[in-house]
Amino acid sequence: MDQLTKMEEITAWLSANGPDIAIQIGIALAIFFVGKIIARILANVVQGAMRRARTDELLVGFIGNITYAILLIAVVLAAVDSLGVNVTSLLAILGAAGLAVGLALKDSLANFAAGVMIIIFRPFKVGDWIEAAGASGTVDQIGLFATMLHSGDNQRIMVPNDSIINGNIVNTNALPTRRIDLIFGISYDDDIARAKEIIRAVLDADERILDDPAPVVRVGELADSSVNLQVRPWVKTEDYWGTRTDLLEIVKIRFDEAGISIPFPQQDVHYREVKAAS
Repeated sequence: MDQLTKMEEITAWLSANGPDIAIQIGIALAIFFVGKIIARILANVVQGAMRRARTDELLVGFIGNITYAILLIAVVLAAVDSLGVNVTSLLAILGAAGLAVGLALKDSLANFAAGVMIIIFRPFKVGDWIEAAGASGTVDQIGLFATMLHSGDNQRIMVPNDSIINGNIVNTNALPTRRIDLIFGISYDDDIARAKEIIRAVLDADERILDDPAPVVRVGELADSSVNLQVRPWVKTEDYWGTRTDLLEIVKIRFDEAGISIPFPQQDVHYREVKAAS
């Protein structure tokens, strides 16, 4: 009898409230599906606007996904609220869970924030040679949490974005031209004017060296063992290393042909004979 009574009560309750519950569920499902479609449309609109502004594709995809996720959460909460569930309590639980996750992943979030800043401000791009966070190499990939480099001897280097953004970044490819700084030491017995003439002839013969700014050849220092000549030509950035190494070799050959020596550090020791007292 008790079971029969309970079944009758449940049946009576469903008969009385079933239509209302069905309507609420229908409204919640409608809110969810329609809201999901609207969220996707709005996310696509945001991505389209960012692409028209020529924003980095990695950031476009990320912001689009974040926008969609936030809108979808709002849609879910609206659907749940239409069922009569206390959304305020749910938001409090989600907030506490989010805070706990944030504290646990604070280092990862710092790298993520730094990755977003790198993508927005673009201190470097894929293919640039950079020096950052104690590492140097060519940029292979800019991720949201780390940047991938490969060194000159082809080693893979993963650098956390937070370390990059909080230190100095040297980008050798950022500007179209670079200055080559060279020092050639000649003997104090050599002709300075002749040495400068040889260097200028080498510079004039190299088509990679730019006329503007004009190259500089001057005495930079009277060192202990040599007269040091500063040589500062300008080249296109992509010609830097090839031109630098060629100049070192060709100037050395021309100096040898002209009999101009490049001295190595040395010391002259003078002995003085001291006669013992008689």
